[in-house]
Amino acid sequence: MAGQGCFGGTAGRRRGAALVLTALVLAGSLLTGGCADGPRRDTTSQEVQRTLDARAAAVLRHDEAGYLAALDPSARHLAAVARAEFANLAEVPLGSWEYRVTGVRSSGARATADAELRYRLDGYDTSPVTAERRLELAERDGRWYITADRPGHGGGEQLWQQGDVEVVRGTHSLVLGVGRQPERLERIAAEADRAVPAVSAAWGGAWAGRVVVVVPESLDAMGRLLGAPAAEYRGIAAVTTGSAGPPGKGPGPADRVTVNPEAYGLLGDLGRRVVLTHETAHVATRAHTSASTPLWLSEGFADWAAYRGTGRDLRQAASELRRAVRGGDVPAALPTDADFRFGGDARALGRAYEGGRLACELIADRWGEDRLRAFYRAVGASETRDGAVESALDEVLGTSPERFTADWREYLGERLG
Repeated sequence: MAGQGCFGGTAGRRRGAALVLTALVLAGSLLTGGCADGPRRDTTSQEVQRTLDARAAAVLRHDEAGYLAALDPSARHLAAVARAEFANLAEVPLGSWEYRVTGVRSSGARATADAELRYRLDGYDTSPVTAERRLELAERDGRWYITADRPGHGGGEQLWQQGDVEVVRGTHSLVLGVGRQPERLERIAAEADRAVPAVSAAWGGAWAGRVVVVVPESLDAMGRLLGAPAAEYRGIAAVTTGSAGPPGKGPGPADRVTVNPEAYGLLGDLGRRVVLTHETAHVATRAHTSASTPLWLSEGFADWAAYRGTGRDLRQAASELRRAVRGGDVPAALPTDADFRFGGDARALGRAYEGGRLACELIADRWGEDRLRAFYRAVGASETRDGAVESALDEVLGTSPERFTADWREYLGERLG
């Protein structure tokens, strides 16, 4: 690489000055002993990583003193908060806990570090959850100490930062709650346990066969967990968080189903069953859901799986879309990703979900459930979004986007008109 020497510069450049520069370099080396060692390497990132490694090890061995030892001794308020968070973690079955420093900006004895907290729940997560953290640190006597620990850009709180975590284990589920009665968490675990085999039957493929459900104390607490305004989730009974990664790259970060205790509590038995089955379907299909998968397919399949076998009348299960179709307003095209945005028109959101579900139902009715599953996998396996649906429609179903859209619009009229 050009310019790696002490003096820098590109070989052959400004040849007329070469002899002068050489003389200056030789003279400088006689006076200073040369510069073979170069400037002192900044080791702040490695030193911060060591601080976080020690903290992670303390979490796994349930060592409160070791956990607190990573904090600046003068940050008494931070120590009190950290002590409470450590106690809140007591019942959480951690299988792994680690930090990975991704960037450090330092100035003298102060530094700000961006890091990924990666943790896995023993017996439930096949891959870790990743949470972005931003830490502020101070150097004292050659060691870096944490002075602040906050969510990274766009990130949210962790459940144990909101209170003592109650843990309920089901047959196929793990429920983590804060501020909820154990009996309520046990009912949610039972509902999740029923959802898992229903999803396995609908998906027909290998998956972990278990689900982790998080139940915060309130809607506001849910918003803080998800790093978004609580108002976006008002009326939304539950959401699933996880990453749809590139196809064929292995499992992404573990999924969490987060329940809105306010909206979920208003549902009847069937409503709770549908909600948890829908969210569990997202967990089951995650490995085959990628950036190439449109929301009408991922949300539609999850809804199809949730209603499958319930015998629910479409006049009730697709009420918003039925109202539009009966009023002569048949959608011209399948729902776009923007149609699934939370926090907007609730009726339009309902029509988007119902339209996606009926598209999946059309495939299952006309081509068979196996073809629906194959279609889902084929779309998710595409390396690019462009052409993913078109190719899968051709290769798996033997149709075109135009023909499929026309068939879907006709199907809406038949089923809802």
